[in-house]
Amino acid sequence: MQSNPRALAEQIWLAGVDAVRAEPLLRSQVRFIDQQIGCPEFDLDVPQGGRLEVVGAGKAAAAMAAGLVASFGERQRFKAELTGWVNIPAGTERDAGPIHLHVGRPAGVNEPTEAAMEGTRRLLNRVEQLGSDDVCVVLISGGGSALLAAPLDGITLADKLDTIRCLSAGGANIEELNTVRKHLSAVKGGGLARACNAGRLLTIVISDVLGDPLDLIASGPTIPDPSSRQDALQVLARFDPQRRLPESIYRLLEKEEGATGDGNAGFPPICETIILANNAMAVDEAGIVAEQLGFQHAMHAAGKSEGNAEAVGKHLAEMALAMLREEGPNCLITGGEPTVALVDSEIRGKGGRNQQLVLAAMQRLSAEDVSDSERQRIAILSGGTDGEDGPTDAAGAVLDAGVWERLALPESRDLVIGDYLHRNDAYSFFTRLNGLIKTGPTHTNVCDLRVVVVDR
Repeated sequence: MQSNPRALAEQIWLAGVDAVRAEPLLRSQVRFIDQQIGCPEFDLDVPQGGRLEVVGAGKAAAAMAAGLVASFGERQRFKAELTGWVNIPAGTERDAGPIHLHVGRPAGVNEPTEAAMEGTRRLLNRVEQLGSDDVCVVLISGGGSALLAAPLDGITLADKLDTIRCLSAGGANIEELNTVRKHLSAVKGGGLARACNAGRLLTIVISDVLGDPLDLIASGPTIPDPSSRQDALQVLARFDPQRRLPESIYRLLEKEEGATGDGNAGFPPICETIILANNAMAVDEAGIVAEQLGFQHAMHAAGKSEGNAEAVGKHLAEMALAMLREEGPNCLITGGEPTVALVDSEIRGKGGRNQQLVLAAMQRLSAEDVSDSERQRIAILSGGTDGEDGPTDAAGAVLDAGVWERLALPESRDLVIGDYLHRNDAYSFFTRLNGLIKTGPTHTNVCDLRVVVVDR
């Protein structure tokens, strides 16, 4: 096979992302017919005279809202007024008709803000005013935790930010992060459902958590919380052993168990939830396209947190070497979401977990006796399906022959792989070597997708 490995890896990766784009999924999978909302696994009756109130949050929420409105425009024998309020990141705005899209945070900054708090207050006020004949449709996708911000009494937004930043910098995984978030919030851990006075509640999910645990996706605003405050304290004990976080956080968590431990008490009488897309779906579609392109491929979607990004990157490099030198598959597609432990801010550079992963793969390959001709036959790509990787404008990075060639130029002598890896500065490294993947917002979010191709 004579080919351009980088171009093929990018084509396969984009096919996986395209398969989970929110707007076409909502438009095709959710229908409004005969006074029912039709979903792939069930139909939900809508009482005559009832309203449809659409709320939600996440990186894909604007596209989900637009897709739902488009489907509503094709309704048949269905009468109801549709309105709504959805919190979204900047840069994802689009026409969602009667659903108001509220920008709750800047692009590339996945943290709660005052704007997110105001949007959440407005959202909760709307669902509180619904009645027993109304249906509340909740659109949830990754990034929803930061966009649904309602700190419990006794703590401030700054307290929450300090806590989440501490956990993130320490390499906490999404399960650990969201376990803590739920117990600091009035909207997470089922809080939105308890505030909702509609007779029926339908939650539509695009999953960004491996294994699809509903209570952790966007911190489960409409799902009973199986965790306890003690669970949250155990997470903090690991990442804040000196108790340097605000004392208000500990005072709250050390109180007797609150509402998040009460199961689905206070939820609307009828609650349904459906997952329309997840990481495995993206991996599967990428595999189909790889096969169409002539590759013999292997694929795997992780079902739980993978651990350190550098370890994952080194493993992918070792798999690339095996595919280069042995019979069998010549394309590997994997999905997951590793973590990165950040160095001290005084020396920290700029990057994200996917860029860190690819740089670690590059370090592993550089330690092997790999000829220039062999390097030209390998491409390793890792990118966030949401188009974001850390606080950068890149989705991830790719290692190919061109990156190696530019690294060998005299002006690249200062680019020491180990140094940039240690300082979490992969963005600066790959910027100079044309190794970044930039897509802009993809209007979906199902964790990360990685593609390794070998030309042989």
